Amino acid sequence: MFCKNCGKEIDDKAAICTYCGVATKNETSSGTNTLAIVGFVLSLLVPVAGLVCSILARKKCRESGEGGEGLARAGIIISSVELGLEFVSVLVFGFAFVLMVVIAGSAAM
Repeated sequence: MFCKNCGKEIDDKAAICTYCGVATKNETSSGTNTLAIVGFVLSLLVPVAGLVCSILARKKCRESGEGGEGLARAGIIISSVELGLEFVSVLVFGFAFVLMVVIAGSAAM
């Protein structure tokens, strides 16, 4: 096997490269990334924080091979949809408020 950091040949069972000292990621992790879980939960409560955590978790899952990429993807989707809906609702209510002010101003004249 070759080290992914320095490219030198190392023992197949090595956990750390003897040349550069970087972990070989030889062992597979079957756990779920904690940041993916946090990002998913936050996407339901605080969409901006959920989006940031989910993006970071998805990147980390791809790099480390940990589970949780699906949770991270769901957190990204949920946060994006929720932020989009919030943006549209602010536009609609802002337009309605301006319209009410204009109507009230013209009725007072």
